Amino acid sequence: MAFFHRSEEFEFRDIRPEEANQAAEVERICFPPNEACTEKMMLERVASAPELFLVAVERQTGKIAGFLNGLSTEEGKFRDEFFTDAGLYDPKGRNIMLLGLDVLPEFRGQGLAREIVRQYVQREREKGRHMLFLTCLPAKVKMYQKMGFQDRGLADSSWGGEQWHEMYYKME
Repeated sequence: MAFFHRSEEFEFRDIRPEEANQAAEVERICFPPNEACTEKMMLERVASAPELFLVAVERQTGKIAGFLNGLSTEEGKFRDEFFTDAGLYDPKGRNIMLLGLDVLPEFRGQGLAREIVRQYVQREREKGRHMLFLTCLPAKVKMYQKMGFQDRGLADSSWGGEQWHEMYYKME
């Protein structure tokens, strides 16, 4: 992945508990209501697994510009329950089910999403993780392929009434 030229403008780090509501608002802006994580669920994810959030915070304003979040598990296939049950989180899990890549509209088209994913992969590889999984709409498959993900084809997911592709990134 190419180097993100505006890294100095952002701080990349784990989410802080007091940022959970801000993350829920970013999610509400980035996803249609049928696909977005609920505020309640976002608060549960932040409380359960803050170390599996990587936020990009604009240094000048302190505002979250984007983030990636997931839950670690030993499972090797994505299922919709990961979106709704933070209790599936296994801190020692070798795999991560990615639950959302969010970048606010005013920060899109600048490589920020790619940089968040690059840093997330690097961080989780250093922790000894094995694979990342995600689901995405067909229109996003090529974007994730450019980030190094492989397409498994149609997922066993009907989240939000949509048809999804399951993708994975092997970190060996």
